Amino acid sequence: MAFLAEAKGKVGKREIARAFGIGGGQRIWLKRMLRELEDEGHVSRRGKRLARAEVLPPVVLADIIGRDRDGELLAEPVEWNAEDHGEAPQILLQMPRRPRPGQKPPGVGDRAVVRVEESGEDEGPPYLGRVIKVIEKAKSQVLGIFRSMAGGGGRLVAVDKRSLGRELSIAPEDTAEAEDGDLVAVSVARHGRFGAPSAKVRERLGSIRSERAISLIAIHTHGIPDTFSPGALREAELAQPVSLRGREDWRDLPLVTIDPVDAKDHDDAVHAAPDDDPDNPGGFVLTVAIADVAHYVTPGSALDKDALQRGNSVYFPDRVVPMLPERISNDLCSLKPHEDRPALAVRIIIDAQGRKKRHTFHRILMRSAAKLAYQQAQAAIDGHAEPDDPAAVLLEPVLRPLWAAYGTLAKAREQRGPLALELPERKLVLKQDGTIDRIVTPPRLDAHRLIEEFMILANVCAAEALEATHSPLIYRVHDEPSLEKMRALGEVLGSIGLKLPKAGALQPALFNRILAAVEETEHNAFVNEVVLRTQAQAEYSAENYGHFGLNLRRYAHFTSPIRRYADLVVHRALIKAGRLGPDGLPASTTPEQLAEVSALISAAERRAMAAERETIERLIAHHLADRIGATFSGQISGVTKAGLFVKLDETGADGFIPAATLGADYFRYEEGRHALVGSRTGETHRLGDRVEVRLLEAAPVAGALRFELLSEGRRGAALRGKQRGFKEKRGKTGTKAPRERSAGTKTLNAGKVKSTWHPAED
Repeated sequence: MAFLAEAKGKVGKREIARAFGIGGGQRIWLKRMLRELEDEGHVSRRGKRLARAEVLPPVVLADIIGRDRDGELLAEPVEWNAEDHGEAPQILLQMPRRPRPGQKPPGVGDRAVVRVEESGEDEGPPYLGRVIKVIEKAKSQVLGIFRSMAGGGGRLVAVDKRSLGRELSIAPEDTAEAEDGDLVAVSVARHGRFGAPSAKVRERLGSIRSERAISLIAIHTHGIPDTFSPGALREAELAQPVSLRGREDWRDLPLVTIDPVDAKDHDDAVHAAPDDDPDNPGGFVLTVAIADVAHYVTPGSALDKDALQRGNSVYFPDRVVPMLPERISNDLCSLKPHEDRPALAVRIIIDAQGRKKRHTFHRILMRSAAKLAYQQAQAAIDGHAEPDDPAAVLLEPVLRPLWAAYGTLAKAREQRGPLALELPERKLVLKQDGTIDRIVTPPRLDAHRLIEEFMILANVCAAEALEATHSPLIYRVHDEPSLEKMRALGEVLGSIGLKLPKAGALQPALFNRILAAVEETEHNAFVNEVVLRTQAQAEYSAENYGHFGLNLRRYAHFTSPIRRYADLVVHRALIKAGRLGPDGLPASTTPEQLAEVSALISAAERRAMAAERETIERLIAHHLADRIGATFSGQISGVTKAGLFVKLDETGADGFIPAATLGADYFRYEEGRHALVGSRTGETHRLGDRVEVRLLEAAPVAGALRFELLSEGRRGAALRGKQRGFKEKRGKTGTKAPRERSAGTKTLNAGKVKSTWHPAED
């Protein structure tokens, strides 16, 4: 522990073994000892790097929580395991005497990226910090839907689930001419002990009745930038098509784009051909060409600043908030068929088993031979395309070699053994007015898998090429699950008769064996969901600790610079490393700067995921609002002290059943069993159980659903004596029934663990 505290740089098992002269068979003992230290919470692991569990990394995302006696700002890390390490350490923020021009100083309630170092003092906060950038300002305003009232004035309907049941009144003189159904931002006025609090409309943001209004709520709630700066728009309009100068001419190579049928931009194209090298029988030459966004978006430009602020494009069912203006993303950098476009391409040689032999990067001018949809390409391969369909014309010269190359890549994937989750993704099909027409689950095609495998391989090549030249880069990393999550998974699996091995290295193959064991059972969907929740959260990092889900040692996002800032940074690094032009990564770029960028874009990614998820929840709640009283089949997807979450089979929507409505019994939360158990009857409602529910309430603006449970629980033994945990009054860990709650109370608001990583994203 002392060595970990004093060591400089990265420290892993290898460095510890070298420092203490441990070799041979003793390394097994060392590995076991380190695992025990980790189990006990003394050591934390980040990939292969070890550190004292309570030590913060150099750059953290932190919330500013208050001020000390001297008025200095104090912050705490957003991510901290309080169960193992106690209270989160405080960070004393050191503020510059003169803030940068135009930069507002941070304040209490803000969230910021902070560079930290240990203070070295026995008293006071253990860390000193410097704010790099404020990510999210404290909310001084509340968002809601204005509802007019007879006689003037109105009331505010909250858009936040946590605010359900809280009503704000708005006086006639404070409406700012808002109309019924307007999305408004209000400031909450002080109020007395009696009566509803009052509010004043500060800004009208749009009408909830208009098209694309639901996503507008998420955009404003999460502070997603949806307008470009004048400078960025001016740069985009002045941008011109590129010439062949400084590029290789690959316009005769029949590269094709294969995307969703409704894709607006096309930033990746692929090609494959058998390798004519006699030393590589059965091998292929693969080409992946990616739109050359770095040519138009140069470091320090207005376009670059806007793109970094957004971090990524945000995809809602009814609109896209792009990272770059349409002039760039949908025009100059979209690989339109039969038009000259700049690209950064990687040419990859694979053998007959799909193993990569070598690769090279090129800056090219290309001309896409066709724009194909996944279904269109698949239909041609399956023999169902019309004769005049572009896919049919390209079947023999282009598509068949692509599918043959994919067959070899599939062998390599099977050998590598990445995490193989089966999580069908539902797609919302909207009407003209922005409401849901239907919810579909598109089939998973080989065309999807082909593009994924080509992109994953290209991303690996990018990381390897930059590591080989010792270039700084941003990795896409995914740590293995924490011990706490593995223990929880073992408990869940034990409840359905499966046993989680307690020893051995943690590999995706372990989870794949679990998934295979339940593949043909009623628990299949449930276990896939639980295994997903067990995974760590993928993120961007200037430090590499591998990608657990894909089972890859090095991985960097390279294939979507139109919609992800990380990919743009990787493109610039490749241009500089390969001496492919003057617009590469600036020579002054340091790993510390890339660590700051990584923290920013990781936060932006989480912001986008939350906004997209909430928009889908609101749309589905609106879709179900006229089906109050209808019954649905579903599965218990979450269990808390407050009640049960149920995921509906029909729509994938999540709703809540308050524990107080479960029946005439006192239901105790059994954490180890992930169940609510009746103290008197032993009736049990467990995670993964199939249930029938009735819809009692839908709150479209908040995206909340409340159900009534129609199914009976499992029968079990009643809890006795101290096991019950209560006397005549309500106990801490249970809920006494029958106490009905009214619609709109906080029982609708209980939180739920959300998915942290999905294989398709990478």
